[in-house]
Amino acid sequence: MTKKQWAIAMLSGAVISTAGILFAANQSAAVPSEADTDLPLVTVYKNATCGCCKDWVKHMEDNGFRVEAHDVGNMLPYKEQAKLGVGMGSCHTAFVDGYAIEGHVPARDVKRLLTEKPTVSGLTVPRMPVGSPGMEVPGRPADDYQVISYKDGEPVGVFSDYPADNDQ
Repeated sequence: MTKKQWAIAMLSGAVISTAGILFAANQSAAVPSEADTDLPLVTVYKNATCGCCKDWVKHMEDNGFRVEAHDVGNMLPYKEQAKLGVGMGSCHTAFVDGYAIEGHVPARDVKRLLTEKPTVSGLTVPRMPVGSPGMEVPGRPADDYQVISYKDGEPVGVFSDYPADNDQ
């Protein structure tokens, strides 16, 4: 191969590579990711070592939410900000569009909350029921659980009911 042939081959390769990169960049820009929606940002406060909290964050992201997670040592200020009542707590606390989301609330309930916009402080799934988003345990049956709407520390009502045999 002569120097001229080598130079042409190298130049051709560079042009083809550049075209491929530009095409790929254009394709990825044209297809929005699931998080490129009109859903508001979810801000989560959690303990750094809590695996189920990380799994819930992934559940929210997989359902189109953008999530900003903060590892904190003291959860009490966030529980107080969420205006939780006795027995309403769980492992992580999130805030989205003026509402508090406590614990393993399914993404579809958060979406419904944001659509219906009830006059409540937020939603909670008290404790950590097996089978709720982020609390899936292989080989263990799901627990029955409810998503409770609440206002200023008092339950308002059952927002959603999840019998053990239903998917969320």
